[in-house]
Amino acid sequence: MVLTEDEALELLAYLVTAARTQLDEAAEYGPLRLLTAAQRLAGYITPRVSPETRALLEGPIQHVPQTATRSADPDGYAASLDTVCRVLAEHLVARYGIDRGAR
Repeated sequence: MVLTEDEALELLAYLVTAARTQLDEAAEYGPLRLLTAAQRLAGYITPRVSPETRALLEGPIQHVPQTATRSADPDGYAASLDTVCRVLAEHLVARYGIDRGAR
């Protein structure tokens, strides 16, 4: 089991309440809330994953500041998220042998 029931419920509660909060918050907080959820998930599963996945979870996902927003540094923020996406994609390709040419 990757998540305990309590961890899963906490993450579920965070996502549901974040969705509700987004109705009243500035749209730029959406990516911040999703990244916070990803960081929480990474924290929960890090002790239970392979060394390769642990390196991913302790790396770029955790290096985007929790207070970062698009308005402070739009290019830097996008670059940080692009890095996380690229590193995650590379990890998935290495782990599952996904053929990049396949569609």
